[in-house]
Amino acid sequence: MGFMKALRCRECGREYPRKALHVCEYCFGPLEVVYEYGKIKKSLSKETIEKRPQNMWRYRELLPIDGEPTVGREVGFTPLIRARNLEKALGVKELYIKNDAVNYPTLSFKDRVVSVAISRALEMGFKVASCASTGNLANSVAANATACGMESYVFIPFDLEPTKIVGTLVYGARVVGIRGTYDEVNRLCSEIAGKYGWAFVNINIRPYYAEGSKTFGFEIAEQLGWRLPRHTVVPMAGGSLITKVWKAYRELHMLGLVDNMDAKVYGAQATGCAPIVTAVKRGKELIEPVRPNTIAKSLAIGNPADGYYSAKTIRESGGWAEDVSDEEIVEAIKLLAEREGIFAETAGGVTLGVTKKLIEQGRIPRDESIVVSVTGNGLKTQEALHGRLEEVPTINASLKDFDELVKKMDEKYALEG
Repeated sequence: MGFMKALRCRECGREYPRKALHVCEYCFGPLEVVYEYGKIKKSLSKETIEKRPQNMWRYRELLPIDGEPTVGREVGFTPLIRARNLEKALGVKELYIKNDAVNYPTLSFKDRVVSVAISRALEMGFKVASCASTGNLANSVAANATACGMESYVFIPFDLEPTKIVGTLVYGARVVGIRGTYDEVNRLCSEIAGKYGWAFVNINIRPYYAEGSKTFGFEIAEQLGWRLPRHTVVPMAGGSLITKVWKAYRELHMLGLVDNMDAKVYGAQATGCAPIVTAVKRGKELIEPVRPNTIAKSLAIGNPADGYYSAKTIRESGGWAEDVSDEEIVEAIKLLAEREGIFAETAGGVTLGVTKKLIEQGRIPRDESIVVSVTGNGLKTQEALHGRLEEVPTINASLKDFDELVKKMDEKYALEG
């Protein structure tokens, strides 16, 4: 058996049984998984964790399933890379990239949350997995449902990046495009979940699903030698990830696995869809919905479900929130690729672009440890770079032609510095 105690309302504190519930029936606050931390502390140590296979389930006492995982046993423990070239480019002392662009099996951090959600859904007897998605979640639900023999229905905005649509269809999922924004897709899915009784990972299974994001934070701490970075920059769409990274840091400290909580988290959004950033900057608790207009489609949620809690987390940690334009997103994607050989999707461009801006503003000191979250692979959002990279030169199969080309290239790069 696992160490789940109950579901608890984040507003009024009422507790509920560990079922497919996500909203408090008294105050309509969101439900969250709570654990028997006393028992976990007695059974979990650094040594125990380090002896386990290198996947996200090495922290299984802090994940909401009762038995062994049904799907996603290979998910997680992605690289934490010391980005020395970026350190020089940005003028900072200690910078890391947490790279979920290589997560298994669909190259995004969503594989973490989906493997938890589907494992829990199967424990509760569900036969169909489903989701509303801006792309990465669609890929992961389709792949992981197929891997464990579940049927899947995936609902997406009709104008999603073609690569992400292909990356869902290929697994045999039943994909439905909706004419509207993600928020409109999500509202429809709430109605479908109630009528059809499917396991919508980010609706009726959301309390379990969201807990998978904690493993991103657990791994950062372990990979840094069981210490927390001073500054962690996290992309925000629905807002769940940043709250769970912070929860992971707090749980590690509570259990004595890290020595102190000298850490701050920062939220990153695209300027064309920045409702949480706007609330933080204005010092407001209310998140005002917006209509998304950005190339960062994976972050294009205008009415974020966890927006209030994201802003609260940022304030509690002493961090900040910032946004970047589409042009800044592209430049950051190119910077990360050219300096570190990491091709991130547009959300990664958002986090690095925001990190650069926060350093320049002096909000993140240059002499303290920084972790930049990369949550998806650039192969999924190549459209964002169309027309923004150099054209490939074409020559005849001639050494003379190549010699002339090299000379021209050398002259060009010399002029560019």
